[in-house]
Amino acid sequence: MTDLEKRKRDFAELVVKSGVNIQKGQRLVLRCPVECADFARLCAAAAYEAGCREVVTHWMDDELNRMKFLHAEDDVFDSVDSWEVDFFDSLSEEGAAFLTIYAEDPESLKGIDPDRIKRATISSGKALESYRKRMMKSECQWCICSVPAKAWAQKVFPDLSVEDAVARLWEEILASCRVDGGDAVRNWQEHSDEIRKHVDIMNEYNFKTLKYKNAAGTDLTVDLPEGHIWAGGEERSTTGIPFSANIPTEEVFTLPDKNSANGTVVATKPLSLNGTLIEGFSFKVKDGKIIEARADKGEDILRDAIAVDEGASYFGEVALVPYDSPISNSGVLFFNTLFDENASCHIAFGEAYPSCLTGGDSMSEEELEARGVNKSMMHEDFMIGSADLEITGITHDGEEVPVFRNGNFVF
Repeated sequence: MTDLEKRKRDFAELVVKSGVNIQKGQRLVLRCPVECADFARLCAAAAYEAGCREVVTHWMDDELNRMKFLHAEDDVFDSVDSWEVDFFDSLSEEGAAFLTIYAEDPESLKGIDPDRIKRATISSGKALESYRKRMMKSECQWCICSVPAKAWAQKVFPDLSVEDAVARLWEEILASCRVDGGDAVRNWQEHSDEIRKHVDIMNEYNFKTLKYKNAAGTDLTVDLPEGHIWAGGEERSTTGIPFSANIPTEEVFTLPDKNSANGTVVATKPLSLNGTLIEGFSFKVKDGKIIEARADKGEDILRDAIAVDEGASYFGEVALVPYDSPISNSGVLFFNTLFDENASCHIAFGEAYPSCLTGGDSMSEEELEARGVNKSMMHEDFMIGSADLEITGITHDGEEVPVFRNGNFVF
């Protein structure tokens, strides 16, 4: 076995044991592109070794998906088959764990009719609402990870051959996830413990407001609801099982008061959204609502995304990531939100995590809305971090505390 092969196995073990943390007798839903089947098999082997009852596979393919958007009958995009709804609802209801291997071509739907994409997003969001709520409340363990796919690797490293691009992307992914040939699970636990230190500091401050500012044009204030909780690294399901939702991760995050954001926020990295790259974009926000969206590229897709439902034009997450994080310092633009969001402070438009509010997991929708928790079928992170980003926290007593200076935590 080569060193790379061993590290791939270590990575599979990591996402199964520390990511979803599969339990004996529990089923695992493994969602994966067909191109990445080799890694899916490694994950399945690790899951069965850990006592998994059954690995249920859900295959995906960029090329088939593009064919569908190009050639399927138009009304196909206005509904979701009942078997798909039953698949996700029944498995999440029984408490299965969900592992998604995300290796999408960032421009797989480039040139596709934006109206078809918007309608498909709406129909899927409505049909899978119950499943999505279970995931947002962490009723099940879930994890998203990535491995190289050819089209994605060549987008990241366009000057390399396909083979070399895939090999280089493997190295970057494994390094980002602390899979260095040693004990990957232990490495990850130590990293998660470090993230928790910043989580604890932010929770201790219990800020009322965050103010963002940088030379790119971001000038934004956001209030945090009473009882908000900062999270990051390892979290726990509602059944008490620890898991890591994202591998890699560098973020410390919470939810904003949906009606509180005011100002301008400018993205500092492209966003791969619905198979299209959105570049050079910014939002103007008033009383929490996005009132203006501009982009140098992909503006129509961006506008459609924030119009999917009422909540899509409000923010649901604020996340802090040091500019000097390992992924950022790699200098690689991944064109993949899982990695790029962990190289940069970011904000999400759309759904908020109820688990980031004290008692939020047991609140009704009406109670959550009254507390300023955003509801939407969307949740899309976009990156706003920079080397000069300043974030200032304002306490309930009006004291201003530096949180970020020169793109990094002050503490």
